[in-house]
Amino acid sequence: MNDIELTILMPCLDEAETIATCVDKARSFLETEGVSGEVLVADNGSTDGSQQIAREHGARVVDVPERGYGAALRGGNSHARGRYVIMGDADDSYDFLHLMPFLEKLRAGSDLVMGNRFAGGIEPGAMPPLHRYPGNPVLSFLGRMFFGSSIGDFHCGLRGYRRESIDALGLRTNGMEYASEMVVAATLAGLSVCEVPTTLSRDGRSRQPHLRTFRDGWRHLKFLLVNCPRWLFLYPGLALLVIGLVGLVALARGPVTLGQVTFDIHTMLFMAGFVVVGLQIVLFGMLAGSYAATSGYRRADAGCDERPEPLSTERLVVIGALLVLIGLVLAIGAFGGWASAGYGDLDPQQTMRPVIIAWTFVIAGMQVVADGFFLGVIRLK
Repeated sequence: MNDIELTILMPCLDEAETIATCVDKARSFLETEGVSGEVLVADNGSTDGSQQIAREHGARVVDVPERGYGAALRGGNSHARGRYVIMGDADDSYDFLHLMPFLEKLRAGSDLVMGNRFAGGIEPGAMPPLHRYPGNPVLSFLGRMFFGSSIGDFHCGLRGYRRESIDALGLRTNGMEYASEMVVAATLAGLSVCEVPTTLSRDGRSRQPHLRTFRDGWRHLKFLLVNCPRWLFLYPGLALLVIGLVGLVALARGPVTLGQVTFDIHTMLFMAGFVVVGLQIVLFGMLAGSYAATSGYRRADAGCDERPEPLSTERLVVIGALLVLIGLVLAIGAFGGWASAGYGDLDPQQTMRPVIIAWTFVIAGMQVVADGFFLGVIRLK
């Protein structure tokens, strides 16, 4: 019977300068607090002897050949023996001597306990300015807004979790975005997630960190966006669509003057473009939601697979065909007006208006029909 309560898990890639200090602090915590536990190092291909140093200082080391921060943590977690896991970087930036607040929250029933460096204190120079001010706060804000999370520091590398709860989420990412995936997946699954203040110190290594500001920042942002079709597609698309429709209606009968600026058929063309592009983005959002609801892709908007499914190929094809028909009728009407005038010179100020509206309907209808059939394709089993 496994009597280990806690695994302290450290991902490691060439941390020979700091791994001994981190392992010693983690073991000291277990001994001082009387916690039955182990220190587990998930080595991601170190070539500087980190593995041997970790073993000499009492850690268990497992090799994880698949490269990446997330891959190392997933691989290490699969070898953990503890009921709970507290993970932290092996660069001596996190305080492994003061893990009790995490363990207490886990013992009280929390599934995921996040550290919050902004609440606990960041040592001068420990976090680059781009990370401390725009980076982490903005990405954490987006995570809270997109997924309804309450976590203030999405990317803190020191966090604890109930192993069986996190195992059940089936986390998949290999890179630094693993930090975001864990919080998002736990939130969408309805797990008990909380945070405690923690500190961040300057790391103890002389080499450059593995984290790359723009590359890894983009990976976090991309993960948040592609897993929330509402904010990636639906809301921006609706904004464009509404602006475009209002503009088309306002300019349908003639120019509109606001102050010293007059809006005319050139603006009307832009409004038609807004309608077409906005409608397509909205349709992308609905298709993404439909894919999430029917394919088991559970990283979409919270609750999307409990909503009744409003889309079908037949409905979209019928709606699209009606839009095309309306557009053709309007186009025929415009052509008829030209014919009744004896095919004379056209006044763009007048004749372009119905033509722009007509072809906006036609193009929009063709989009809807095409997306209707695309929906049928993505629903093929």
